Amino acid sequence: MLGILFVALSNVFKVLSPRVLSWAIDMVSQNINLYGSFEGFQLQEVLKSSLKQSLLIFCLIYFATALIGGVFTFLMRQSMIVMSRLIEFDLKNEIYQHYQRLETAFFKRNNTGDLMNRATEDVSKVRMYLGPALMYLVNVFFLFTFVIYTMLSINVSLTLWVLLPMPILTISIFYINNLIHERSEAIQQQLSILTSNAQEFYSGIRVLKSYVQERLALRTYERASENYKEKALSLAHVEAFFFPLMVLLVGLSTIIVVIVGGNYVEKGLITPGNLVEFIMYVNLLTWPVTSIGWAASLVQSAAASQKRINEFLKTKSAIPTSVGKSIQLNGNIQFQHMNFVYPDTGIEALKDINLDIKSGEKWAIMGRTGSGKSSLAELILGMYYPSEGNLKIEGERIQDIQLTKLRQQIGYIPQDVFLFSDTIYNNIKFGNSKLTDEEAEEAAKKASIYDEIMEFPQGFNTLVGERGVTLSGGQKQRISIARALAIQPKLLLFDDALSAVDVHTEKRIVANLNASIKDKTVLIISHRIFSSVNFDNIIILDNGRVVEQGKHEELLNLGGIYAEFYEKQHFEQKD
Repeated sequence: MLGILFVALSNVFKVLSPRVLSWAIDMVSQNINLYGSFEGFQLQEVLKSSLKQSLLIFCLIYFATALIGGVFTFLMRQSMIVMSRLIEFDLKNEIYQHYQRLETAFFKRNNTGDLMNRATEDVSKVRMYLGPALMYLVNVFFLFTFVIYTMLSINVSLTLWVLLPMPILTISIFYINNLIHERSEAIQQQLSILTSNAQEFYSGIRVLKSYVQERLALRTYERASENYKEKALSLAHVEAFFFPLMVLLVGLSTIIVVIVGGNYVEKGLITPGNLVEFIMYVNLLTWPVTSIGWAASLVQSAAASQKRINEFLKTKSAIPTSVGKSIQLNGNIQFQHMNFVYPDTGIEALKDINLDIKSGEKWAIMGRTGSGKSSLAELILGMYYPSEGNLKIEGERIQDIQLTKLRQQIGYIPQDVFLFSDTIYNNIKFGNSKLTDEEAEEAAKKASIYDEIMEFPQGFNTLVGERGVTLSGGQKQRISIARALAIQPKLLLFDDALSAVDVHTEKRIVANLNASIKDKTVLIISHRIFSSVNFDNIIILDNGRVVEQGKHEELLNLGGIYAEFYEKQHFEQKD
């Protein structure tokens, strides 16, 4: 609102400047003949001196109006452009915070490139509307209002002649704006595809190079880039036609002023100063009128971008994380006739699961690939809700629990390890930034990675690169285990977390873990059999159902899937 006030005040002084010049020209033209008629008289010098003083005063007034107008123009830009930057800051934070609140399924439906593009490019387009575009549109409104009012007060007929091209201008803006809106939306959608392609290729560069598919990636990116170029050029063609049209219509108004206005001066309907004033007003409108096209383009681009932003901002999380009961986790978990179907794919991952895990127990969850093992872990973490039946933690349904508090008490080691491009210290401390270096090192010892870290030139201060690219798979998994142990959780979830280490390293890790997990509830999801862990219960999943359940010896005697796993692992170790 302050910016709009400054826009109005700056335009008052813009319109005042031609008036001052008009008065000065009329004064000179009226006195020039009078000056000649006093040829040879002393009064001529007096008149000349008076004329000089008057012109000096007009020059000072003209300079003052230009200076004051410039100050208000500065304040106008300082207010509105700065405010648009602050709104951009708020909007980016709002989008980022909203992303954090959305459930896992949302990120499976939408690719990373599109998420990033909406939070950067689309927000930038909206910022351009809220700052420059809005400023210029408000500026055009006030300038047109003041200029037309002033011209009407001088001569209504000449003003109407000047405004003759305006209907053509209005129709052109209405028609071309629709084209700009459609093409702007198409450009933003294609830019998301382009960003997604680049992000995917950079993330998977090692796979790309190992399969020698650089040319395929280049062709894919070139096609997407070509599509983007064509859409951008189609918008540029519209804008290239729009801007010259604006200049042509303004130029037509100037010609009308010169022809019609000159005739009016001859008839004595207006003064020469008025004619110059009209020409200045028309020229004063040249850039604002031209900027209508540019501002209209920004408005349409921003409308398309805001529509895309709103699509995600209006997305409600099916799994709220900050509401519900705050529970103290001890490790009591019950599955009661629970079924689970993935909401996006419709795949039935788990069927009629009935399990009762007590605090402090150690369970192994085994099964073939696709049997539903990882789905159990995701449900316990509250990444998804059961489709039917109940999952209860400490006697409370998972739907009624505050998930942020629950997750703070769970140490989760996922199968797909993710390390941040940071130091090893900070990766281990990720779950709790208040941890000391000594506590992080102790967690690394429990995960059997301490000695290897100390062999690095910078030890725990070693930067691991994007997604831990500088480390081996086994090292990344053990740092991930250290990260989980560092927060001293009540429940530990190992989702095939030792798949990248050899049998000897695995035994060393498990031996170190035995002491630190005595009082914790532990669920180990794996393809392997951990003979060094005395499990309270071992369950075998097959096609989403629990098909075997019991202790090690009991399951071996059954001669089923578990016995098959054991025999296979036994022969592999012999080899």
